[in-house]
This record gives sequence, C-alpha cells and structure tokens, in this order.
Amino acid sequence: MTEVIFYTHADDPLDVARRVAAKAHGQGKQVMIYAPDAAVADAIDRLLWTTPALGFVPHCRDSDALAGETPVLIGADADAVRQADVMINLHTGQPPAFARFERLVEIVGLDEAGVEAGRERYRFYKTRGYALKTHDLRQHAG
Repeated sequence: MTEVIFYTHADDPLDVARRVAAKAHGQGKQVMIYAPDAAVADAIDRLLWTTPALGFVPHCRDSDALAGETPVLIGADADAVRQADVMINLHTGQPPAFARFERLVEIVGLDEAGVEAGRERYRFYKTRGYALKTHDLRQHAG
C-alpha cells in the first residue's frame, strides 16, 4: 500500500518539491511531479533547471519524447512513468492513480486555502487506511 508523507508548514512548497525530487532521484527512484496546472508545472520546471546553481535533476514534461528515459517527470499523466516509485502532488486534490506509487508526497504551504485542502487530503487518505507520516517543516527552520 502507498505510503503517504505530508510536509506541512512549507514556506516554499515548490522548493520542498524540488528537494524531495532531487533526493528521490539521488536514491535511484523514478519521480512523477503531479502538476496539472500549467503555471505550477512551468514554475517547478524552471526551479529544477536553476536550483541549486551547481546541481541538476534530469527532468522533462510527461508529454516529452524523452519522458520514457527521464527519471523525473512533470505533468498529469501518471502512466508516463516507467516505475511508480514516488509521486509528488502539487495539486489541491488527491491525484488520480496515486495508489500505484510506493510513496506519495503531499506538500502543504502556509496559506489558509492550501492548509484546508491539505487537511481534506489527509482525511481522505486516513479514512482509506493509508500509512501516513507528517514532517512539520517549522521544526527544521533555522
């Protein structure tokens, strides 16, 4: 069953997504960044190209010709990944096909609408019996 990990109180949810994707890629995992909103997909794409300045996470859109060979995909087509290792959700609702993945990462920012949407997703997974872990990012700020 999919393990669901919540990162809460994220000052910058996209940067958290970038760090999680980089770590999973470093562990040899295939990553799907679920971002059906074009503006969010563009923003995480830019961030993965530019941050950190001396690092690079190989990625492309799920519709790209190289999607089958690329370890980190951005988009809304979960079927584009070869291995369903890690899905990072950058949408307000739970992503379709998340249950195919070993791990689902949910990132909850600081805005009230995002917090409420995160609570709804948490309740959704909990009532269905998924293993839930939570990391409060306020404890790691420094």
